[in-house]
Amino acid sequence: MSSMNSWDSSQVSYSQYSTDPNAQQDEGKILRQKFREFLRTYKKHGTESMMTGYREQLSMNYNQGKYFVEIDYQDLLRYDKMLAEKLRKEPEQTLPKFEKAAKEAYLLSRYDNNKSNAGEIHNIQIQIVNYRRTSETIRNLDSDMVSQLVQAPGIIISASRVAARATRMRIQCSGCKTERWVVNEKGFGHVQFPRKCEGTGNNVQGNNQCGMDPFIMVPDKTEYVDTQRLKLQENPEDVPTGEMPRHLWLSMDRNFVDQVKPGSRVNVIGIYSIYSAKGNKKGRDSTIRQPYLRVIGVEMINASESKGAFEPDEEDALRKLARSGDIYNKLIKSIAPSIWGRDEIKRACACLLFCGSRKHLPGGMKLRGDINVLLLGDPSVAKSQFLKFVHAVSPIGVYTSGKGSSAAGLTASVLRDPTSGEFHLEGGAMVLADGGVVCIDEFDKMREQDRISIHEAMEQQTISIAKAGITTILNSRCAVLAAANPIFGRYDDMRTVSENIDFQSTILSRFDLIFIIKDVKDVASDKKLAEHIMDFHINVDASTAQESAPISTDTLSKYVAFARKNCSPRLTTSAAEALKNHYVTFRQTAKKREEQTGKQSAIPITVRQLEAITRISESLAKMELSEQATEVHVQEAVRLFRYATMKAVQQGALLGEAAMGGNNDFMQNVQKAEAAFRERIGVGSTSSVSKTVQQLKERNHDESAIAQALHFMFLRGEVEYFSGRRMIRRKK
Repeated sequence: MSSMNSWDSSQVSYSQYSTDPNAQQDEGKILRQKFREFLRTYKKHGTESMMTGYREQLSMNYNQGKYFVEIDYQDLLRYDKMLAEKLRKEPEQTLPKFEKAAKEAYLLSRYDNNKSNAGEIHNIQIQIVNYRRTSETIRNLDSDMVSQLVQAPGIIISASRVAARATRMRIQCSGCKTERWVVNEKGFGHVQFPRKCEGTGNNVQGNNQCGMDPFIMVPDKTEYVDTQRLKLQENPEDVPTGEMPRHLWLSMDRNFVDQVKPGSRVNVIGIYSIYSAKGNKKGRDSTIRQPYLRVIGVEMINASESKGAFEPDEEDALRKLARSGDIYNKLIKSIAPSIWGRDEIKRACACLLFCGSRKHLPGGMKLRGDINVLLLGDPSVAKSQFLKFVHAVSPIGVYTSGKGSSAAGLTASVLRDPTSGEFHLEGGAMVLADGGVVCIDEFDKMREQDRISIHEAMEQQTISIAKAGITTILNSRCAVLAAANPIFGRYDDMRTVSENIDFQSTILSRFDLIFIIKDVKDVASDKKLAEHIMDFHINVDASTAQESAPISTDTLSKYVAFARKNCSPRLTTSAAEALKNHYVTFRQTAKKREEQTGKQSAIPITVRQLEAITRISESLAKMELSEQATEVHVQEAVRLFRYATMKAVQQGALLGEAAMGGNNDFMQNVQKAEAAFRERIGVGSTSSVSKTVQQLKERNHDESAIAQALHFMFLRGEVEYFSGRRMIRRKK
């Protein structure tokens, strides 16, 4: 452990080197010497291992072809406060000296003070971590911080291709062939070449005879480094309500290139710089400069894990809460306490927040642990309120509306950079919600092709992009909580579930729990609901519902984050056997219903539902911070699944049977209407829906059978609607 010394009176102070070039040169030597000694002598605080110092890290990285050394800013602060402060206030001048000192430190350790081989040493990059200035965000960066070391947390939403940037350019006069060096330390912007040649070459034509701007770059003699341009966006939870999220461009070079992908949450440490953007129009103020960050440190952040990291006393309090008894019911009562009733939906939201366990199988296959829930029902049944509450409690949450969301906005888009002209990726809502929950309201208002685009994101939890020459895969490991209305605005009990739900089975099978919520008119329940609402309007802040919540919203959010990070339960052998038997029973029930009705249910029961019950069982165990999901958890998961999804399946079958009058005559009429439609409309042809129905009615087909036939063909993917369901096109 080296002594924590600082600049003493015998050393030259920084303040006297303001204008004297010789003094500045001496200052540079002192900085290099101090930093070189720091690298060679400093050992990690509180350890005695010989492999914990920067000297060993430098040698190890260099021997592996990694030409960088990662410096903990707190170590530098403990070693010499003035050295650390110099780096913070004047990083552009200090960092090159530190990198030269790192090169000298490695040279001394390798060649034993023999500097004759210095030309063989590769340049070494200094990377800063653990800066610990949490008060700075993109929104707080201002002009006072220009050319200083700053820190900015956020999400990487786009990344450009890797390019080569000239750092030390060899330029040549086109007239007299004089060559000289020009250094470029900037990340963005361009370097100004000398306007005039001073003429020292062999072909001198006289003083100032080379003309204006005679210099051109000699590519073969120029030194380059890899560089990449990234776009950093504020974390969604940090954006004030009603505000647009702020963005900041990042300049990454050398070993930072291709280390961060879009969708990653990072804490960026860099030099706050400015540049003049290209394409300034006439009349625009030429003094305006755009800010960007020259990155010298990147810390990857798992938001759910970072929010699950607590002090020992907080962790003890949360574990005590888990052991307090009946934690499951306490959590349910704390989910959206302002909403009266709807206990089963609250249980589903709790399962979604805690989620199951993500599994990595041999061969690289992954099984998702996130739980997707669909709330389908009448208006004014608190669907949107559930979405808002889950969005507020989730460690990472993104809220969006289906009407105002496109496929690119939900997944990812490929955009063209206006300055460079190249294409780059920009992540959407499901990429930004990686590790959390994305809440999609008005899910039924989305276009069909937009819903299809999230199939992969909901099951495989990845987003594949193949556009404009960019082929990549982004992570979207998030749960989906969606709310939708029936086709006719309100649920029609005289129609089947297939007629009420405007979703194909491909999207429905990806939801673990599906709730059909009806606004039932009942005197007793209406009276209680009215009293509950009046209590809020009269008492407002002193509402009894808020007081009755066993766990506060803030504590609930911490408990969710803690459980998601520290608990990963698995099914016991007996629980797995019970779950297998229940799944077989569900399949047999669905088969009997299909045999009774003569058609498949709109909500299929597949192996995905078996995995859904497994995830629900694991989430119930996670609520208790238990590492085992027992038969008790499986029984509750099966009950919840039976109440939600299986109830919708059975309800749809019973209603379908009633609609068909209990015989096969109706189905025969439907099949005849389908055949007549295929005869009239060829594959790829389009027609008006009203005109098609009228022509089939003129051929003595029943109108209800025609509507049912078109709906069945739509669910099978044979036809598609467009222009607000006024037009129809046959696809196959």
